[in-house]
Parts: sequence; structure tokens; C-alpha cells
Amino acid sequence: VQLQASGGGLVQAGGSLRLSCVVSASGSIFSISAMGWYRQAPGKQRELVARINFGGSLNYADSVKGRFTISRDNAKNTVYLQMNSLKPEDTAVYFCNLRRIRSLANINDYWGQGTLVTVSS
Repeated sequence: VQLQASGGGLVQAGGSLRLSCVVSASGSIFSISAMGWYRQAPGKQRELVARINFGGSLNYADSVKGRFTISRDNAKNTVYLQMNSLKPEDTAVYFCNLRRIRSLANINDYWGQGTLVTVSS
């Protein structure tokens, strides 16, 4: 399983960016897995930003609710993160994640390489 994230860059506060993550995997792994976006700011721990489960249910960090939208296109093996009304505190390296849950005792996480988002004030 390989994940390739893109779409990061430099944007002014209040602006928008859309991140994309393309998954290369055999079979139907993408469509049966949860996909998520995490971020890690300098000196901070990696945190969950948004997740979309294979059934379509969504989870967002409180700090991004109403501003960010996660979506997936199973036909393209791609997950997106639309980020609007960006703030300087959104500055971080953003990572996409594929979580395959076979059972509670058998969970596999796969990570992309990260894409840097910088929001200037």
C-alpha cells in the first residue's frame, strides 16, 4: 500500500487549499478502509484532522469543524481535504492515513509522505 499526498503550499490567512491523497493498493483495500488526514506542527504531536470511514461516516477535530471537509472518491482511490478559512495555526505537515481494520486486534495503518501547509498572517 502506498499513499501519495499533494496540494500543500503557502496561503494567506482566510484562503483555501485542497489536499489530495492517491492510494496505490491491490484489490479493493481503499474502498473498505477508513481514510484520514492528520497534521503535525513543529514541536507538537501528530493529531487527527478528519477521518472518513468506508461507510461514509465523518469525524473532524473541533478546531477544523465548519472549515474543512474530507471526501473520498473510491473510483479514483483518492481522498481529499478541502480547507477553507485557513488560519496561521493550521500551519503543519499534513499526512494522509489509510486504516485497515480486520478486527479489533488486527489494525494496519499506512501513511503518506506528508505535504506542508503554511498559512501566513
